[in-house]
Amino acid sequence: MRTCVLLSTVVVLLVGCSIASADEPAPQAAAPVVFSKDVAPLLVGKCLACHGATDPKGEYQLTTFEMLMKPGASSTPSINPGKPDESELLRLISSDDKDERMPKEGDPLSAAQVAAVKRWIEEGAKFDGPDPKAALASIVPKLPHPDPPESYRMPVPITALAFAPSGQELAAGGYREVTIWNPATGALVRRIKNVPQRTLGLAYSPDGALLAAAGGLPGQSGEVTLYDPAKGTLLKQLGAMADVAWGVAFNPAGNRLAACGADRSIRIYDVATGKEERVIEDHADWVMAVAWNHDGTRLASASRDKTSKLFDAATGESLVTYPGHGEQVYGAAFNADSSQVLTTGRDKKVHVWKPADAGKIGEIAGFGQEVYDIVVAGGQIFCCSADKTARQFEAAERKPVRNYEGHADWVYSLAYNDATKRLATGSFDGEVRVWNTADGALVTSFKAAPGYAPPAQAAAAPQAAAGQAAAK
Repeated sequence: MRTCVLLSTVVVLLVGCSIASADEPAPQAAAPVVFSKDVAPLLVGKCLACHGATDPKGEYQLTTFEMLMKPGASSTPSINPGKPDESELLRLISSDDKDERMPKEGDPLSAAQVAAVKRWIEEGAKFDGPDPKAALASIVPKLPHPDPPESYRMPVPITALAFAPSGQELAAGGYREVTIWNPATGALVRRIKNVPQRTLGLAYSPDGALLAAAGGLPGQSGEVTLYDPAKGTLLKQLGAMADVAWGVAFNPAGNRLAACGADRSIRIYDVATGKEERVIEDHADWVMAVAWNHDGTRLASASRDKTSKLFDAATGESLVTYPGHGEQVYGAAFNADSSQVLTTGRDKKVHVWKPADAGKIGEIAGFGQEVYDIVVAGGQIFCCSADKTARQFEAAERKPVRNYEGHADWVYSLAYNDATKRLATGSFDGEVRVWNTADGALVTSFKAAPGYAPPAQAAAAPQAAAGQAAAK
């Protein structure tokens, strides 16, 4: 009898469980892992710095999906679709051996991140982007960038400057923002947000309606973007790169934009559509500057591979190479009629050479350290140096006119406006100085960091307020 009761109870329990299970919704399968959203951002953020196009560790590149799927120096398959246990990438990111685990020079991936990569491989390592040969950074969904600090506790190096064509506004690169200033008074006009961490190149369109910016996060990602400088709003992202973008330049007509970057590329975009028209990959190292000639048919470049090159802007064909610096080349510009190319470099000189055959015409020496930015306009040559000066030369004969001094650190960026005959210089000390080039007079100077007050001023402010209160 006891046995019958026990069996009856078990049957009731089993039936009850069956009924309860039938009433509960069936567990849903986890959504498939999406490469562009779940895996590519991890690779770009955690791995690309050591496995980019330039000197990749272990001869393994992660710049594109196509390269990701190829083995490195070990010849072991990096990704074996459907077989995570036979995928070298997964083994390395999940290893318990600190000397073996990747990334070597950063925090390891979290357990959830490793699990996402593993499941992506289990599900067949599918690619959902438009082109397996496209830069991984270009297929990662663009998210809004974090806001800049409301008020800066310290100044930031000035790595990019640009005058509006009217000369009434001056743009400066900052930390996660581009700031617009009044160059006559040094007053802040507006702040442009949704900007990458660093901005290394700025250029206004010839009509002043657009502001192009080049920047990104070194070793991880680069962006080329267009902003409305009057409203301070993002208009469109023209391109994403596997490493930081260094420079931008509008052609004279304003309908095409050239950009260059640490991924060794020069890219040409149609401004109206945002379409990438051409990619030029002829340099062996970072391309740090690019310039158009007067009719928009040629592009001159400056590269860390110790050369400057001249390209046909329509075809991308490399026409001539100038190797005369023998050191890294930082800046490039054409003279007024494009009969000369002027380049700056680590050799502490400005070189002048012929675009027809790359024959050297002459040079400007006498700088104390490397020469960075260069502008040729208004019959003048302006350049700046790590020796804390900017210098002005008469363009035709390259005769010195004057030096601009007073910065406490490298003068890294320049901007010149021919309408107002003013020169802006930006330094690693965070200061922008605006000069009258007719007589060399300083118009204004300011730290291009909104809200920042130098320590002496900050300390004096409470004392001044107390003094005013006492006077009342």
